[in-house]
Amino acid sequence: MFDIVIIGGGAAGLGVAQAIYKRQKGLKIAIVEPAAQHFYQPAWTLVGAGAFDIKQSVKPMVKVMPRFVKWIQSAAAIFHPDQNSITLENKDILQYRTLIVCPGLCLNWSAIEGLEETLGKNGVTSNYRSDLSPYTWQLVQQLKSGVALFTQSAMPIKCAGAPQKAVYLSCSHWEKQHTLSNIKVQFHNAGATLFGVAYFIPILKQYMDRYQVNLNFSSNLIKVDGAKKLATFANTHADGSITSTESAFDMLHIVPPQCAHPFIANSPLANAAGWVDVDPHSLQHIRYANVFSLGDAASSPNAKTAAAIRKQAPVVAINIISYLSGLTSKAIYNGYGGCPLTVENGKIVLAEFAYNGELDPTFKFLAPHIPRRFNWFIKRHLLAIVYWHGLLRGREWLVKTKVE
Repeated sequence: MFDIVIIGGGAAGLGVAQAIYKRQKGLKIAIVEPAAQHFYQPAWTLVGAGAFDIKQSVKPMVKVMPRFVKWIQSAAAIFHPDQNSITLENKDILQYRTLIVCPGLCLNWSAIEGLEETLGKNGVTSNYRSDLSPYTWQLVQQLKSGVALFTQSAMPIKCAGAPQKAVYLSCSHWEKQHTLSNIKVQFHNAGATLFGVAYFIPILKQYMDRYQVNLNFSSNLIKVDGAKKLATFANTHADGSITSTESAFDMLHIVPPQCAHPFIANSPLANAAGWVDVDPHSLQHIRYANVFSLGDAASSPNAKTAAAIRKQAPVVAINIISYLSGLTSKAIYNGYGGCPLTVENGKIVLAEFAYNGELDPTFKFLAPHIPRRFNWFIKRHLLAIVYWHGLLRGREWLVKTKVE
């Protein structure tokens, strides 16, 4: 029996464990996490542009796992919320007083026909995998002329800005090498707009125009033939009809479809879309009061980013301690998410926003839509420090949590 069982040892799981311990020591906490390594995923887009060392984005899990928790190196298999228990893949059963579900989401590579067979070769890559982001940079450096395709799958996805970050950083390199005019760049977005927060679209469109990127909306990658270097897209039209088109490529950067893990989607904790069904402000489960969720697995309609987790972790920590103590006070999450949009190598638009697209900048004296070198310095040099030594150590720098 544990006071708190946390499913997932990623940013959300480790961050919320530290946030709880900071506020109340002595609770018996278990973290269920099968992985032996922990990754700082926000760095991978920079790795794909030659601006970050991939070795600095990973640490052994034992180095970041808090000493005050019981690390159970298995995976969750079946939830029994009515019995306050979980069956693990190793067949062990854990009992809990409260449960936090934050195992991230599932990258569904197999949803695109032919993709898995050609990833990492034939010019097909993705910054959504640590072993492939260095290949992205290799392809960018090698390409002097031809066709470069970049895709974005349907929402929700991890870091909605990451697909076009790959576009901007690649084009920025080709621009500096004076080869951009020889490369036909296409961005195929399964969605209908360039970015979910309208305020930032004009500046992003300016950069797409500057790089002469051919924008294709409602265009979803469905098949890849690596040997023939052909990509097939399903295009949805205004009248609802769907047609398919083929495009040859020399380089193809892919963002895979993303979904909830099956062990969550098939559980009593899930909503109709498969995510953990929580109140978007308290992050407490709609039906099971002793269950909470944060990070990519939660149903809250915020951007799925590490920046969001920094604001969510204290909210869940306060609310779970309040629940265990029989109190009614609750911390409130406003939907904050942050997306450093690397529009060129050396400049970033720091997009920070809350629910309903409301702007929520950390530095309120700076116009958020202006690309700045200051923002690049933050992204390139400071955010990794904030991640490893802030979020994962319980230091809540520049985080203020509202409690009602």
